[in-house]
Amino acid sequence: MFKTETEYVVDSVRQILKEGTPTYLIQKNDFLEVSIYTNGGERLVDPNNEMMINQNNYQNRVERPKYLVRQDGKVRLPMIGEISLLGKTLREADSLLSLQYSKFYEEPFVITKFGNKRVIVLGPQGGKVIPLENQKLNLVEVIALYGGILENGKAFNIRHIRGDLKNPDVTIVDLSTIEGMKKANLQVEPNDIVYIEPVRRVLSESAREIAPIISVLGTLITLVVLITTVK
Repeated sequence: MFKTETEYVVDSVRQILKEGTPTYLIQKNDFLEVSIYTNGGERLVDPNNEMMINQNNYQNRVERPKYLVRQDGKVRLPMIGEISLLGKTLREADSLLSLQYSKFYEEPFVITKFGNKRVIVLGPQGGKVIPLENQKLNLVEVIALYGGILENGKAFNIRHIRGDLKNPDVTIVDLSTIEGMKKANLQVEPNDIVYIEPVRRVLSESAREIAPIISVLGTLITLVVLITTVK
């Protein structure tokens, strides 16, 4: 999968990945999770954990809702109605929503999270979608969340794919060396694809493919011998 004509890191991609840690901005079609706490987040600062235990038990029973950022950049939230969050960072959204909810609560403390930022990892263990809960996740951390690179994966041939799938930027990463590790400490972005090439075991794969044929031939030979013996 995802073969390239050359086996080197594209210079333009390397430069993009070295520009620094990007800050995710709220975009159209994003899903947001909004948590609201009163009294300046008193429930979060709970020395005895009594309030948090009750809150966690409640959250385990009820799925946290996600709110869609529409094409006009607005989100419809409980009580405050429609509000434009397009192009804002999570911190900016927290401040804006805290101001809006202050009309209803005393010193509201708002925490906003993305509900759909993710990276897709494909490899020998199958495919897995990794949520980007932390904006500073790098390629190595994503691979660790996937389950690591086992003996059936090529650590020296990992493809980091980014951008439009019709014309993507592809980076070939080598994690089998320290030098490759330095290049692999790369910031991932939403919708990136990481492909870990599996190790091909020609002998075992060939044996597995021809096993049904051998089984059929064995059955036919046994049948022929049996018919000959009866005659």
